[in-house]
Amino acid sequence: MIQNLIKLSLRNRYFVLLIATGLFIWGIFAVRDNPIDAIPDLSENQVIVFTEWMGRSPQIIEDQVTFPLVSNLQGIPKIKNIRASSMFGMSFVYVIFEDNVDIYWARTRVMERLNYAQRLLPQDVTPTLGPDGTGVGHVFWYHFDAPKMDLGDQRALQDWYVKFALQTVPGVAEVASFGGFEKQYQLIVDPVKLQYYNVSLMDVMNKVKANNNDVGGRKFEMADMAYIIRGLGYIKNVADIEEIALGNYNGIPVRVKDIGSVQMGGDLRLGIFDADGEGEVVGGIVVARYGENADKVINDVKEKMKDVEKGLPEGVTFKTSYDRSTLIEGAIDNIKTKLIEEIIVVAIIVILFLFHWRSAFSIIIQIPVTIAISFILLNAFGLSSNIMSLTGIALAIGVIVDNGIIMSENAYKNLSDWQNHHQNKNP
Repeated sequence: MIQNLIKLSLRNRYFVLLIATGLFIWGIFAVRDNPIDAIPDLSENQVIVFTEWMGRSPQIIEDQVTFPLVSNLQGIPKIKNIRASSMFGMSFVYVIFEDNVDIYWARTRVMERLNYAQRLLPQDVTPTLGPDGTGVGHVFWYHFDAPKMDLGDQRALQDWYVKFALQTVPGVAEVASFGGFEKQYQLIVDPVKLQYYNVSLMDVMNKVKANNNDVGGRKFEMADMAYIIRGLGYIKNVADIEEIALGNYNGIPVRVKDIGSVQMGGDLRLGIFDADGEGEVVGGIVVARYGENADKVINDVKEKMKDVEKGLPEGVTFKTSYDRSTLIEGAIDNIKTKLIEEIIVVAIIVILFLFHWRSAFSIIIQIPVTIAISFILLNAFGLSSNIMSLTGIALAIGVIVDNGIIMSENAYKNLSDWQNHHQNKNP
């Protein structure tokens, strides 16, 4: 079969050259489309299920949230393993699928099973899927440089402006906020006053919740005009909470400010973020989507940040905490330089070894064509250009030219024997 293939190629040499040229051009486009990263993504094919139930101990989280979820998720097909961890107020379930399973198919199957498992969980506890990223998806970290703004205002700026803007960048799976204080209204209740006015703590909770709401009414017609009636009741400041009525005492309304005080504070924190020992900062973590070009995502995020920065308050700017593009570009440039140097060295050695430019050219031309075909295969298998893949190509250059040298020497020897044989027959 190999002999027939060689004969066919020799008889149709121009067709073979046309195919090689087409593969080389295709490979050039494949190089441009191939994702770039510094390190290969060796993380497992997993879907993360996150559940929050603040204020509960790890044991309660384990018994009432983690165990029901793990028990129901085990029936999903093509699962290798399920791991889970429970901590204060939070539950994490890691569903590990087989390597050949499409990540979005896996997320769909998990979501279908979560709809069924919801009925087994406590009321108001809703599990959610983690971002469609991987363990190496944290490609860019940033924080604010805002010396005149407190941590609460910085966190509000991050959560309600910057985060939403950066999530629109193609290839970004999530922007996770860190640091600062999440603002909340805090009601400090005096138990003595509760007892005096005969008001329970549950009454206070229900009244505050019921008064923080908008309601709709019917249509009201007047002078051939229709008006939609609605009641505006959402809380806008501390004074709105203080004026909420809880009941009456001897015909006098008892309001929230009569049984305690209201203040603006921060939510419970489990940690802080510090920058270079100079104090707390607020920022975000950009998580790249599974299979995306990390370098392109980072560059697009930087461009978006330039537009977002125009809308920041005066004196507030972005600072980079972690930027993988520096590592990516440095690693890829280094490997490319070494790859070019190796190609040049191999070409020179081949020319000196054979000392015949036509034979050497037929061997050297295999190197760029083979490298171009390698990138076509990288795209076909969903692999990125990184230190490992490019180093593998560099190591294979010597193997690429070996078969060409052997074939050239074999052809030269056979031609020499044939020529000597005919010269002896016809002296």
